[in-house]
Amino acid sequence: MLSPKRTKYRKQMKQVRHLKGTETRGCELTFGDFGLRATESGWITNRQIEAARIAMTRYVKRGGKVWIKVFPDKPLTKKPAETRQGSGKGSPELWVAEVRAGRLLYEMTGVTAETAREAFARAGSKLPLKTKLVARSHNLV
Repeated sequence: MLSPKRTKYRKQMKQVRHLKGTETRGCELTFGDFGLRATESGWITNRQIEAARIAMTRYVKRGGKVWIKVFPDKPLTKKPAETRQGSGKGSPELWVAEVRAGRLLYEMTGVTAETAREAFARAGSKLPLKTKLVARSHNLV
């Protein structure tokens, strides 16, 4: 699973207000010919990122090259079940990536347009956000 090697602070505040608006960075294809773009904002956990990557690579039978363009660097905490309120904040349980609308999540090259479309459809079904396929102009989808 993806997670940071070390962080400055163990726990962060949630701050959902970061997810308002659309993304301005990481919106263009940089490495591959096809990409999967988020069309809505939200959190994606490290397990969801990995599940989508596995679904893509299984479909293309390790044919193309895949780049993961998001990284889960925000810790989410949980308190144990049946615990009374008080006694501080819970311990970090999982890592999430904050994704705003317009952000590219994955890029792929070395496959046909039809293969990329189906692979990204399978990956998108593993994610909690709505997504769409984007392509370079010379690879019309």
